[in-house]
Amino acid sequence: MIDAQDITGLILAGGRGSRMGGVDKGLQNLNGLPMAMHALLRLQPQVGAVLINANRNLAAYESFGVPVWPDALPDFPGPLAGFMAGLEHCETPWLVTVPCDTPRFPADLVARLAAAADEAGADVALPITEEDGRPQVQPVFCLMKASLLESLVRFTSEGGRKIDRWIGQHRHVEVPFDDAEAFFNANTLADLRRLEP
Repeated sequence: MIDAQDITGLILAGGRGSRMGGVDKGLQNLNGLPMAMHALLRLQPQVGAVLINANRNLAAYESFGVPVWPDALPDFPGPLAGFMAGLEHCETPWLVTVPCDTPRFPADLVARLAAAADEAGADVALPITEEDGRPQVQPVFCLMKASLLESLVRFTSEGGRKIDRWIGQHRHVEVPFDDAEAFFNANTLADLRRLEP
């Protein structure tokens, strides 16, 4: 069994927010709190420690009270740079990632991913939902062994950019989640308004 204390949570807030006009998505206000703070409050009870990956407004993120690490690679747009920053600073056997713009992800997300990884003997576990009758993998919600850092460094140094291609190199398990809406992410200001009650 994988204990919650053996998992570090990483909030991915390093994106450019280009579809939201270039704003820092994690700091956009949702019901009086920055979106990344919603993610933090939801993730904290599920893991042993939390880190934030951000590339701008570091002081604002540091005020959340957890360590903040920028991308390990220069000009590397995309979640894998965040994964790498998290793996480099992860002090537990496992790392789980969640994006800053999906504040309603399941409260049992990490426990279910960990149980599935343990049962399957997998190195990576990620959720899969159904959208319009089609399976939809949610690769930015990713539980991975911290020992995969070397593999990720090699993959990105060879020009790899796609999460699914990297995950495909490792033993992984897809974990079904019924509530696709829980994985709804706010890419635009209109999306953000949709998340408000």
